[in-house]
Formats: sequence, structure tokens, C-alpha cells
Amino acid sequence: MRNDTATASAVLALTGGPANVRHVTHCLTRLRLTLADPAAVDEASLRALPGVLGVIGAGTPSLQVVLGPGVVDTVTAEVERQLAEEARAGGVRAGTGAVETGKGSGPTPRKGPLAAALRRIANVFVPLIPALIGCGILAGVNGLLTNAGWLPGLTPALAAIASGFMALIAVFVGYQTAKEFGGTPILGGAVAAVIVYPGVAKVTAFGVHLSPGQGGVLGALAAALLAIRIEKWCRGRLPGALDVLFTPTVTVLVAGLATLYGLMYAAGAVATAIGTGANWLLTTTGPFAGLILGGLFLPLVMLGLHQALIPIHTTLIEQQGYTVLLPLLAMAGAGQVGGALAVYVRLRHDTTLRTTIRSALPAGLLGVGEPLIYGVSLPLGRPFITACVGGAAGGGFVGFFAMLGEKVGATAIGPSGWALFPLLTGNQGPAAAIAIYAGGLLTAYAVGFAATLAFGFPRGTTTGTAPPVTDRTPAGSA
Repeated sequence: MRNDTATASAVLALTGGPANVRHVTHCLTRLRLTLADPAAVDEASLRALPGVLGVIGAGTPSLQVVLGPGVVDTVTAEVERQLAEEARAGGVRAGTGAVETGKGSGPTPRKGPLAAALRRIANVFVPLIPALIGCGILAGVNGLLTNAGWLPGLTPALAAIASGFMALIAVFVGYQTAKEFGGTPILGGAVAAVIVYPGVAKVTAFGVHLSPGQGGVLGALAAALLAIRIEKWCRGRLPGALDVLFTPTVTVLVAGLATLYGLMYAAGAVATAIGTGANWLLTTTGPFAGLILGGLFLPLVMLGLHQALIPIHTTLIEQQGYTVLLPLLAMAGAGQVGGALAVYVRLRHDTTLRTTIRSALPAGLLGVGEPLIYGVSLPLGRPFITACVGGAAGGGFVGFFAMLGEKVGATAIGPSGWALFPLLTGNQGPAAAIAIYAGGLLTAYAVGFAATLAFGFPRGTTTGTAPPVTDRTPAGSA
């Protein structure tokens, strides 16, 4: 039985204790700790801890402990609780007076400005993923029931439940943006709410009437960022008594007018271009686009550049009901599974590595690829490249069908691998999407396996041991 309290306590103990932790946050699969003294980490014991799928960034101030979806949320909450208790008890913080906690707040050391900016944008959307997943699955179930003509009395209720969040997602994005970038969250949500208010249909901007929801999450993001700037400008210039009254008023008024008479129109144009571009890319260059996206996604993750795709996924889901990019990108993880299986077969005398593969393979099949990447393919070198070849082949397979007019999309972001099946749909319905996606996975498995077996090892290699994993990636990867 899982014990998240024990896991959190052990992680803190093995990373130098509570006094060594300056900042805590998490993404979909990783607990992220900013440490005062990286040398205090007992990396070997941390890797061996039950429930820990991998460790990234050992020896640097930015340590990432891979725990997997779901687990990471509860363990992070428990780590924050224990750190808060330590602070209340008068524990000495290393270099700070109190621990900084929260999803995405605080600095992340040793990052370039682009990676840091993308990471913070991702922090706006990551907390929304559970709702996207839940509503996406319900939307898929409702679609199946509607197409089959079953439970007609229930389908309107399911439609309302599944669609309510997406109808108001701009408000949540505005709230999270202000929270992440240091503004008042409720003001960010209030300004973003202008975008989805039905009354905007009476407003004319650039000679045309606005539409409720125009600009979507991109408009909400821009509106909240503008509201933050206005709020901070006001607070630095108004005395306390006036600040309480005028700062929120001026913030909502100025940012709201700018949203109505500029940002909604501009963001709407960008969002339309994203949807049109994605459709054109797949219908015109389907296999080529799939090869590129499936083959290069993991290197993008290592550079932290994949964070830029999160708002694009969300925009496509908001526009079309699904993102056609995620199934293509998910092939990268499938290529890693095929490559790891080839390593398992080829290095049959390396019992340590084979044990790592056996323990990491179930997570890899469900779309959690870090244990296989950082524990197997990347340390060995060549298998990482050949596994990317497998991902490219799977992406090409899915892209080929998209060019034929059969698109595969995901109604939510987050899961991949087998875990993506409940979220699949497309322009030809969920059955066709599931069949094509399954074919892509099998292709990526097979090509990743074959390419790794043929080219993933120096000539004559039949056994070997993977070198210790070091931090070969920037802290911005997810």
C-alpha cells in the first residue's frame, strides 16, 4: 500500500533535510526541489526509494524526483506540509527565512530566459490538466452514448458537466496567470472573464462584433499579464487608503478595455492561425510532420522547449474539441519503450540494467517515460537516438492517415502511451482514432526495437552495464 507521508519524509531526509530545501513545486510527474546545498543529496539512496521512478539534476541546485502522475501531487503536498511544520517549529532555513512553496512560484536556478519563461507559462496550465482530463473523458463517453443512442436522458447532463469547464477555461487561465506572475489571482480571473461573457457580442472592435470566447486561453493569458502590470503600477503609486479602492478598479477597467478593443481580436487571429496551421500541416505534409514531431519531441523536452506546446494544445482543444498534435508527440515515448526492449534483449547479462527496464517498462507503456529515458536509453547514448527513430516512425504512421483525412486527436493533455486511449477522438469518430493510434504505437515499438537492436550498440556488443545517470538535461524538462 502506498504511503505518501513516508515517501515525503524519506525524500526530505535524503535531500539534506528540510533546512536544505528552498523551494518546492511539481509538474505532472516530477517533484521539483530547489536546494541550498546540492552535495547533501544521497542520490543512490534516493533512486532506491520505493515509489521513486528516477532522479534528474543530482549535483545541481534544481533536483527533480520522478514520482509519476497522481503520486506527485500528494507527495508534493505532504512535502510542503512537513516543511511548513518545520518552519513553525523554528527550523533554520538554509539561506532563507521560510520555504517557498507552490506550483511554479519562485525562481529556478541555472535556466536561460527562454526556458524560464516557458516553464512559467507551463505552470499556468499544468494545474488545469486534471480538469482537462476528467472533462475530456466525460466528453468522450458522452459522444459514445450519443452516437449509440443510449441513455438519452443522461447525455445532456454529461454534456453540461464535460463542457462547463471548457466554457470558463479562460477565467481559470487568467486566475492562474496572475497567481504565477505575482498579481492578485482574482483580478486576473475577473479580467479574463470578460472574454467569455456573452455580452461581448454587443461590442464592436475593428469594425466587427466580438464573439464570446474569442481569443480563448491566449487572450486570457495576455489579459491577465496586462492586468498584473497595471496592478503593480498602481500599487507602487497609491497610498494604502486609495490603493484598496482604486487599484482593483483601475486594473479591471484598463485591462478590460484593452482586452475588448485589442487583445481579444489579436488573440483570436493567433488562435485561428494555430488551428489552421495545424490542420494544414497534417493534411498537406502528414507523414513528414509526424516524423519530425515524433522524432524530435524528446530532445525538445530535454531543452525545455516543449513547454511552448501546452498553450497550443489547449487552444486546439478549445477550438476543435481535441488536439491533433498530442497523439503524434506521444509516439516519442513509444519509441523509447521499443528501444528499451531491445536493450533488454541485447544486454542479457546485465542483470542490473534488465531489472531497471522491468521496473520502468509498465510506467513507460502508460506514458511516463522518464525512468526509461534517464535510466536506460540516454545513459547508453545510441539507444536514445534509435528510440527517437522509433518515435519518428510512429509519428509518420499517424501523420499518414491524417493526410488521408482521418485525424487522430486527444480531448485533453497530460497522458500518453496506453493512458491516452480513453481520450482519443477524431474527425472520423473515436473508433477510427483508437485504431490509428494503436497502429502508431505498434509501429513505434517495432521500429524503436529494430533500430536499437541493429544500430544501438557498438559492433560485437552482447553485454554491458549502463553508466551512472548524470544530469544531462536542463532543469526545465518535464
